[in-house]
Amino acid sequence: MPMVLCLAAVMASAPPRAAFARQQGAARQGGGKNQPPGTTTPAGERPISPAEVRKMFDSYALMQAQEQLKISNEQFPKFLMQYKALQELRRKSTQERNQILQELRKQTSADTVNEAQLKERLKALHDLEERSHVDVRKAYDELDKLLDVKQQARFRVFEQQMEQRMAQLVARARRSAQPKAVK
Repeated sequence: MPMVLCLAAVMASAPPRAAFARQQGAARQGGGKNQPPGTTTPAGERPISPAEVRKMFDSYALMQAQEQLKISNEQFPKFLMQYKALQELRRKSTQERNQILQELRKQTSADTVNEAQLKERLKALHDLEERSHVDVRKAYDELDKLLDVKQQARFRVFEQQMEQRMAQLVARARRSAQPKAVK
């Protein structure tokens, strides 16, 4: 999985921070679990999983958030809880949305279409989107209670930067996964 290589490279080149360094040190002691797939690993070791990549990127993002938002050590534990809750809420909503869309895709590609089922799935999608919007707003409100106005603004900019970085990593992974042209 080339994305693993890209994320690992980004994290390896990230500015060292105590929590991230501890996590990386523990992973290295685990016998090379952070090596990208396709590289040689000691006997019995497995390449890094997508869930581990997600955890690594989340750790990297959290480390960057603490630095860019200038979160104090006193603020950090509460920020950590709220930030993780926001991330998990987004992941869960995205998974549910993708599941409903997959069901819609199957239903609309069938030879016979049951309109009642389509309406039910469309309503489920609409309800999920409304509920997700409200839940995300509440999560932001909880985060905003912990942050001053400048930190709130920095957090919005930070999130946009993390989304851009992830998109760049995915694009880079896709490019590196494409077969090279033979001359």
